[in-house]
Amino acid sequence: MKRNIITVQIAENKEISFETGKIAKQANGAVLVRQGETLIFSSACASNEAKEEIDFLPLRVDYQEKFSSAGKTLGGFIKREGRPSEKEILVSRLIDRPLRPLFEEGYYNEVQLLAYVWSYDGVHQPDPLGICAAAAALTISDIPLIKPVAAVRVGRIEGKFILNPTLEEMSASDLDLLLAGTEDAILMIEGYCDFLTEAQVLEAIETGHHAIQKICKALADWRSVVGKPKNRETLRKIPEDLTKLIESQTAKALEHAVQIPEKQKREEAMGKVKEELMSALFPENQEPKFSQIDAKLAFKSIQAKYLRKMILEKKTRSDGRGLKEIRAIDVEPSLLPRTHGSCLFTRGETQAVAVCTLGGESMGQRYENLDGDSLRRFYLQYFFPPFSVGEVGRSGPAGRREIGHGKLAERALSATLPSQEAFPYTIRLESTITESNGSSSMASVCGGCLAMMNAGVPIKRPVSGIAMGLILEKDKTAILSDILGVEDALGDMDFKITGDKEGITAFQMDIKVEGITLDIMRDALEQAREGRSHILDKMLEVVPEPSKEMSIYAPRIETMQVKPSKIGTIIGPGGKQIRAIVEETGAQIDIDDSGLVSIASSDTASMKRAKEIIEGLIGEVEIGKIYHGKVTSVVNFGVFVEIMPGKEGLCHVSELSEKRVEDIFSYIKQGEPISVKVLDINERGQLKLSCKATA
Repeated sequence: MKRNIITVQIAENKEISFETGKIAKQANGAVLVRQGETLIFSSACASNEAKEEIDFLPLRVDYQEKFSSAGKTLGGFIKREGRPSEKEILVSRLIDRPLRPLFEEGYYNEVQLLAYVWSYDGVHQPDPLGICAAAAALTISDIPLIKPVAAVRVGRIEGKFILNPTLEEMSASDLDLLLAGTEDAILMIEGYCDFLTEAQVLEAIETGHHAIQKICKALADWRSVVGKPKNRETLRKIPEDLTKLIESQTAKALEHAVQIPEKQKREEAMGKVKEELMSALFPENQEPKFSQIDAKLAFKSIQAKYLRKMILEKKTRSDGRGLKEIRAIDVEPSLLPRTHGSCLFTRGETQAVAVCTLGGESMGQRYENLDGDSLRRFYLQYFFPPFSVGEVGRSGPAGRREIGHGKLAERALSATLPSQEAFPYTIRLESTITESNGSSSMASVCGGCLAMMNAGVPIKRPVSGIAMGLILEKDKTAILSDILGVEDALGDMDFKITGDKEGITAFQMDIKVEGITLDIMRDALEQAREGRSHILDKMLEVVPEPSKEMSIYAPRIETMQVKPSKIGTIIGPGGKQIRAIVEETGAQIDIDDSGLVSIASSDTASMKRAKEIIEGLIGEVEIGKIYHGKVTSVVNFGVFVEIMPGKEGLCHVSELSEKRVEDIFSYIKQGEPISVKVLDINERGQLKLSCKATA
């Protein structure tokens, strides 16, 4: 294949180029995407055949930021990129989500998408380009993707929407919206904002989709020039007679099972129906007429059919609720006595234990990326142990799902945080899901907000979160509030949204089918606003405002502003001075580049002493002022007195007393307290002190 390049203009002075045919020609598809001097390479490869036992699409997506792309090398001893960072995992998920539903039905070959940042200019952000690159590689490959997919980021500055904003523009934006879709529909939305309204969010989505349409149309035209014919030979088609046979044998039992309110009993009933079906279809010692995988796939589609039918026709759900009805909510603050703040939040069969921990800057989460090293002073960590769904499973480092859910809840709550000046603490939230039946990430938002309020964090506005679902069949639509796990798995949309009654802080949408219009989204947003308002009211009934007093176990933090020129004085050579203060007082001390000093300690006396030492270090000695110091050494001609930390002067023997001092070594000892007056400071900064002048 010859080198081929196309360019798409998504906005004024903003172009994205796609190139293929030069690099990685043995891959099924390979593309270089460029905006400015940021370049993303992506490859798409698939196995030749599907494994017989597979009944899902084995898609693997890995996005990696090469530090060499920004002329950097990783810190630490190992200089090679290895385990993916949190950001790389999150972008990998962003690439996966809009592409997965666009593979042709029945395609179960193993697919691997790799995306690398090869050049980064510090201006154009790589994540939307990563989605475009992976989608383009699939589009021109022989892997059966139904149609092209593209993505853009939308920012908002002073009410004006900006497509693919630069890093500098994003710092002034009150919206961070990443969306992906086809020429006809939106498939994925990931957005965070500062309490924008539903109307503003919809306008941003519409603005972004116009740009996506331009890119998708260009990719479709490009595919006709450089694309390979799609390979559909391995598509698995479920025999119609098998589907009809299974439906005839299971219809009545499934129709009953999907209406069982309790999750475990419902799953047991469905499992029993499936077990009896498989025994009937595949008796021992007989040659099977059908494939077991085909039978399982057919059973799953029939199961979804009856659940969807019940919702669309009867307007009722498995647990007996109406479409807009929210499950019962229970809130128990101060669950854990020794934590700084905690709350048990239960909604139906979903439950989260949320814990808030407060500390100084050293408790912040340090991270390294292409833009440099930084510190996160607020972070939420989400834990999903297997017992939450009554299973035995893996327990260890966080998986991709846990990282994704935790980041959604973290960013949803970020808009509520007080300024660092008003509350100089690092805040760590933990959300452990102890029971799960749908929307555990939204339970983490609610529980996390309540745990912060319980800890005494003066948040700006309390928020709640809700997960919405959708069933769409031709001209029939049902929007579901507070969805169950089964409604998420078998529905057409999973839409999570957080905020208060007036505005939105986060929204995440995954759409599995095309045909969801802006009008449907508008209705879903309005129904979500009603739902999250109801949940917030229930939260505030129990915890109406942040606690006035912090836990006795939480550290106290005081801040003081010093001149940046004095930072080196406090730290000392090689950190010697600040270590000495910490060792003497036991307080934790952090200083930022602006000269803001944070002193953290659970002991008031310790904090006071640390503050005194720092004030002494940065203070200026005044002529004529009396200081209460300490004798540091005694010599024949006088004594040296430390009047402030690091500042000492000479009190001559003649200035010790009105009377003559015959034996200075008998008169005063090293370490004794002494009050002296500063008589003079010479050109070398040496202090002339007097004890008798204080009388």
